[in-house]
Amino acid sequence: MTEQEQKAYIQKKLSEIQVIITEEQATQFLLYYQMLVETNRVMNLTAITEFTEVVEKHFVDSVIAPEQMFHVEHLRLIDVGTGAGFPGIPLKIIYPHIQVTLLDSLNKRILFLKKVCQTLQLENVTLIHGRAEELAQNADHREQYDLTVSRAVANLSTLSEYCLPFIKQGGYFVAYKSGVYEEELEKAQKGIQLLGGAVEDVETYTLPGTDAKRSEIIIRKITHTPKKYPRKAGTPAKEPLG
Repeated sequence: MTEQEQKAYIQKKLSEIQVIITEEQATQFLLYYQMLVETNRVMNLTAITEFTEVVEKHFVDSVIAPEQMFHVEHLRLIDVGTGAGFPGIPLKIIYPHIQVTLLDSLNKRILFLKKVCQTLQLENVTLIHGRAEELAQNADHREQYDLTVSRAVANLSTLSEYCLPFIKQGGYFVAYKSGVYEEELEKAQKGIQLLGGAVEDVETYTLPGTDAKRSEIIIRKITHTPKKYPRKAGTPAKEPLG
């Protein structure tokens, strides 16, 4: 494909989930893809590198979250365990008004994302090298966000302990998961409640043009998270709540 054909393909695949983007946004997505595959040669960012697969399984998957969540003035979003920037970077491209924090425990990923933000000219993006268990105890970040998102590969109990402490009351945590979620959600219910959350909805879908099934577990923050959570680094993964 030529670059123009690639941009048209990005626009087409996003339009299939009712996300309409401009030529400029398509260019941003294409630049992101080019940087991703180039850097992936020297750093393990993603196992998916073929253009159409990246569009379908990374870009589309990242922005398929319920649109109404992003129409909040001065929305503050934190992407916990952002990795190669999913879903935070695609969401920022689609919704440029939101303030985004990208958190990852690996500094070289953060350095990569810094270059991405500079190249794509994305503003109001904060990049943090650190662990969720420690940052969530920092007053500048604890219960300061309207929305937390994560595609991190951790069970929902662990992920909830990483993510719910960042959210202010009335805000949301959206966990991006595979199509099979029921058992994981059942095991996480007690922990979610302990952390001040309540499951509001589960959106399930098949990524257009693929047989990949996905689910998004939408958790609303009802009450303050007790100060003892999150527990010290490593504990949420070793001893999940529930």
